[in-house]
Amino acid sequence: MSRSNRERTEQTRQALMNAARRLFVEKGYAETATPDIVAEAGVTRGALYHHFEDKRALFQAVIEREATDVADEIERRTRRQTAPRDALLEGAAAYFDAMEVEGRTRLLLLEAPAVIGLPATAQIDAENAEATLRAGLEALLPQASLLGPLTAMLSAAFDRAAIAIEAGGSREDYEQGIAALLDGLADHLRR
Repeated sequence: MSRSNRERTEQTRQALMNAARRLFVEKGYAETATPDIVAEAGVTRGALYHHFEDKRALFQAVIEREATDVADEIERRTRRQTAPRDALLEGAAAYFDAMEVEGRTRLLLLEAPAVIGLPATAQIDAENAEATLRAGLEALLPQASLLGPLTAMLSAAFDRAAIAIEAGGSREDYEQGIAALLDGLADHLRR
């Protein structure tokens, strides 16, 4: 395949994902029809099915890209931090910033578990934002024997906070809550 064919193929794939994302955010997964996606993307139905098995596969690709974007923002922002606590708190701020992108909370935290299921959603999270959280917790709590469960529970707290913030809750209060959770956990494990 020539470079221009590869570029066109990738452009078509991205156009489908961008169009689908817009529609999934606007209408929700259930109310978004594949003819609407191809019309929005300006491609044929054949192009859709060349790149994705079905609407669910397209949705999962959108979710994977969103999750990667969140993790990239956290990585970018925490790279400069040397103190583990500071890195985790900066990671929290980066997570909340990343989740402010219109529709992202709905897609990642509400629609994804319902559409692709909890196991697939958990796997995507484990490979992205949760992986950065786990690395931060390992640095802060090197003696923690329950690192897996602690990571999962704190990740759930972050997700719940993002939903609450989107619903109008005080981001500052949730950031302070995350700091209190981390400090309490660190204090508990030092005893």
